[in-house]
Amino acid sequence: MKVYTSYYKSPIGSIEICATDQGMITSVLFVESETRTTSGNAVTEDCKKQFDEYFQGERKEFSLPYELLGTDFQKAIWGKLKSIEYGKTISYSELAEKLKTPKGARAVGNTNGKNCLLLILPCHRVVGQDGSLTGYAGGLWRKKWLLEHERKVAGIDTQLGLGF
Repeated sequence: MKVYTSYYKSPIGSIEICATDQGMITSVLFVESETRTTSGNAVTEDCKKQFDEYFQGERKEFSLPYELLGTDFQKAIWGKLKSIEYGKTISYSELAEKLKTPKGARAVGNTNGKNCLLLILPCHRVVGQDGSLTGYAGGLWRKKWLLEHERKVAGIDTQLGLGF
């Protein structure tokens, strides 16, 4: 299996997009530098186009083929991330309750931190019980930017319930 890598320059830094030759995205991560040789394919180009639309406030959901690699529990958590409404947030404990594991907030947080499909599976929309910004693989400053961007586009008060 061949893996294609492409980079997208977002307003908050470079994003590395990896996809297979079967047309499945396997990772979308913020990176400090472009370390791999660029060899994009149709799906990485479509991903970049959808990112353009997202950052311009024209797209609220992504429609990209992706492959999740993880346990059934991890896949269940990552799958629930897509149900978090654009511009809204949910706490780790609320997400655990939706998965019928009410004491699983820590496990949800750990799994959320292993999400390799940032933006596509919007883990940045998961916050602490008190609305505080906790944990984000791309950095808390990016999490804050993304939430403010989505709230602005959605016409929601950017300071409402974010704990900052």
